[in-house]
Amino acid sequence: MSILDAPIARLDGTSATLGELTGGRPALLVNVASKCGLTPQYEGLEKLAESYPGLAVIGFPCNQFMGQEPGSPEEIAEFCSATYGVTFPLTEKIEVNGEGRHPIYQELTKAADEAGTDGDIQWNFEKFLVSVDGEVLQRFSPRTEPEDPRVVDAITALLD
Repeated sequence: MSILDAPIARLDGTSATLGELTGGRPALLVNVASKCGLTPQYEGLEKLAESYPGLAVIGFPCNQFMGQEPGSPEEIAEFCSATYGVTFPLTEKIEVNGEGRHPIYQELTKAADEAGTDGDIQWNFEKFLVSVDGEVLQRFSPRTEPEDPRVVDAITALLD
């Protein structure tokens, strides 16, 4: 089974698969949180979504890192929309580490980042670039900004 076949509910609770959320496009998958020092990265993620319509940006709210995503789905949606103008899809709140790790993240965490580190998600805003067929192409650390040249270059190379 491809990662794209994995079921994941949208933030509003409606059923979907990752493939439905990506719309047949390559994707940047990011675990997100509203009360984190890295939360301003939502702005850069939204800019990527707007600048590269051939790329799907998908946010996966997660409350596993110091309780930095405590809100309800409605609160998360309101915060992201009002504060950062987020228009890209957000999923239901999930776990990205541990026994309750969502199946999508079971696959994503097999990929290593630039330093060769695979396994558990380190913190909020870890990013995964995934091909149109669901292959994990690159993993970027949480502190790597969405508009970092390494991220942008990987996206543009994938879309060319």
